[in-house]
Amino acid sequence: MRDARPVSRYPWIATTALIGGLLAGPVAADETSAFAFGPLVAAPGELVSGYLEVPAGSDEGTRIPISVIRGRRDGPVLALIAGTHGYEYPPILALQRVRGDIDPEQLSGTLILVHIANLPSFLGRTIYYSPIDGENLNRVYPGDPEGTVSHRIADVLYRQIIEPADYVVDMHGGDGNEALRPYLYMTVTGNPDLDQRSRGLGLAFGLDTIVVQGEWSDEPEDHIYTEWAALGRGKPAITTETGSMGSTDETLVSLAERGVWNLLRHLDMIEGEPESTPAVVWLEEGQVVRSPVAAMFQPAVQPGYFIEQGGLLGTLVDFFGDPLQPITAPFAGVVNYVIGTPPVDEGEPLAMVSRVRAAP
Repeated sequence: MRDARPVSRYPWIATTALIGGLLAGPVAADETSAFAFGPLVAAPGELVSGYLEVPAGSDEGTRIPISVIRGRRDGPVLALIAGTHGYEYPPILALQRVRGDIDPEQLSGTLILVHIANLPSFLGRTIYYSPIDGENLNRVYPGDPEGTVSHRIADVLYRQIIEPADYVVDMHGGDGNEALRPYLYMTVTGNPDLDQRSRGLGLAFGLDTIVVQGEWSDEPEDHIYTEWAALGRGKPAITTETGSMGSTDETLVSLAERGVWNLLRHLDMIEGEPESTPAVVWLEEGQVVRSPVAAMFQPAVQPGYFIEQGGLLGTLVDFFGDPLQPITAPFAGVVNYVIGTPPVDEGEPLAMVSRVRAAP
């Protein structure tokens, strides 16, 4: 393994080829020491980039591109994870911009950027599921080093990224079939301190819609989502959604990037205050309406719209175009997303509706 060495016009940026996925977890640092991911070492005031290796097992292996920015001063460790679903591009592009613009000399603490958590899905342009094992990476935490590739990716991320972090943000962006209005998820665990710090992350990120999830479980086997895997380890965490239909629209990329800078200010990792946010709409009990059959879906609503109970979300038609059945809202609420492309398989989402609630 070669030592990390500068390869950029930015003197604080260095890269290394590989970070062994089977090595011990990262070593935390104080203000006078480096932050180490196996052979990848970020000295104070330095940015290094490389790959977490996911070894081959029952199927092929992969790797995870990451950057570690070690500030000159002491502070928290913030992990930002993009590309869990490979078709969700705005957070991926936003983290590349943050990497290019951040100055480690002005940073307190350590920032971990997971640029593309699910490289097989990204390269395969697949929604939801890995093209290798058919699994949803955001449903298999804490992972399994002996499992299929999605389970092995989750295992590496859990041990190498979530474990050493003080705060975790899982950044999503409306998959290739989801017409989505930006919002974020915040889970209520019943731990007042943990919930308050997660709430602080959610408000600081700066989106105007927050979905509160209250169905928390203390059982580790239920912590299958990235966010819940972090919360289960006592780490404040949120899940953001800034994107739609696989778009790379500048507004959506900028929204995700703005959220990152707001988080860094909120955690006192850089100077300044988070940009002000319009009044937040608080939602709860987000319910995903799923297709009962394999068919085609014709949406009748737009994301962000309010819908009455029984209101028409869209219509399922067969592959000849003949109507099968209307799909209606289970209760009055806000449409978080609706499927915007025709094909749907049995059991797949058609829309998500959430109830309006008071601020927690």
